[in-house]
Order: sequence, then C-alpha cells, then structure tokens
Amino acid sequence: MIRIVTRSRIAQLEEDARAATDRAERAEAAASEVGAILTQAMRELSAAQQELLLKDIEIRRLREEQGPGPVEGQTLTVLLHHGEPHTIYASRADAHADTGAHGMPADHVWQRCDERPAAAFTWRCEAFIYNAASNRFRRLHMPAEKTLGEAA
Repeated sequence: MIRIVTRSRIAQLEEDARAATDRAERAEAAASEVGAILTQAMRELSAAQQELLLKDIEIRRLREEQGPGPVEGQTLTVLLHHGEPHTIYASRADAHADTGAHGMPADHVWQRCDERPAAAFTWRCEAFIYNAASNRFRRLHMPAEKTLGEAA
C-alpha cells in the first residue's frame, strides 16, 4: 500500500503533535497542583484526627472523673443568695461551710426556712432530689400551697 503524504498533511500532524504536547503539559501541571492540594488536605486531616483523638481521651478522662450519673434519691443542695442560685453542693454541710467564706459567722445556727420567698433571705439552702422517672432534680420540700380566696 502506498500512501502519499502532502506538506499540508505533515504540517497538520506537526500542529496536532504540538497541541497534544501542550495538553499533556497542562495535564501534568494540573496533576501536580492536585497532588499538592491533596498532600495539604492529608496533613490537615491528620492534624484534625490527632485533635479528635486528644479530645476523645479528655472526654473519657472527665467521664471517669465525674463518675456515674445521678441515682434515684440522690440529693444536692443549692445555695441561694437573695433567692438567686449561687452554688450547687453535694451536701448541706458543704453549702453551710461555704457561706462562711461569704460573711456568715461560723457558729451560725441554720434553721428551716419559713414560707417567705427565697429572696427574703440573704443565704438560703434548698435541697433537690433526683427523680429517675423524669431524669431531673426536683425540690425536696415544696412550699405549702396557698388557698386563694373566692372569686368576686
């Protein structure tokens, strides 16, 4: 088989070869750029995974330190200052001891509060008990309900 190749055909083939070389060079440059982006992304991923691992370790440590969650009947004492929550304590004795740091005399005799509002007291301790059914703490002693007079 004989094939005749003209100058224009050779020129076209040379042009096609240059264009293919240009495309190959652009593809290599793009691949190199993508490789650099991928390398950076892998570094960032590794750093994020390391940070996540450290946070997971810290969470486990805090959970172990915290111990088990509240159990049915567990009580907490909330120290109120002029009716506003100040601090939560594991026991009433701890709450009473802390008021000494806030100006209460060490020999103060604590008595059960009457029906006055909590804001009427400088310092007041309220006990709360854990109710597993509701997954919440509730006041141990609810104030007595006041009967309302008849409607006019």
